[in-house]
Amino acid sequence: MSDLLEDRDAWSMANCSIARTLAVVGTKSALLIMREAFFGTRRFDDFARRVGIGEPATAARLKELTAAGLLERFPYREPGQRTRSAYRLTAKGRDLYPVIMALRQWGDTWATDEQGPPVIVRHRDCGAPVHAVLRCENGHDIAPGDSVIDAGPGLIRTDAESA
Repeated sequence: MSDLLEDRDAWSMANCSIARTLAVVGTKSALLIMREAFFGTRRFDDFARRVGIGEPATAARLKELTAAGLLERFPYREPGQRTRSAYRLTAKGRDLYPVIMALRQWGDTWATDEQGPPVIVRHRDCGAPVHAVLRCENGHDIAPGDSVIDAGPGLIRTDAESA
């Protein structure tokens, strides 16, 4: 078996999982709305205010994230008010949590000011800080350079040998 990366020009990224993920959550406002959803934000006005974007952009992002299945709408009603929509994470949306945590962790290390990170996420049970970790299915922590790239079932070959 040859190293797949050595044959990089013989495969297409038309089926790239990273590109497809970015098509769903690749805007700053989409990721910040997801951050807020993980922090427990549910209402449209709260998303707009906490993310710092206008109502049209908030509406567009919430519509996209709902259509993609990361959030779901549900009705709520304050006493004396009309029924409105709120949003909550779906299972698909909750699966984005490690990505959001990894982005936060990277930002805490490389993009924060001298005061330090604005929030620290802790384990509810023991109080220890939470970190995103890359780990194989057998439980080994993986560092850069400790992994190899193999062809997956969705790899699209562009060379004549694959036909």
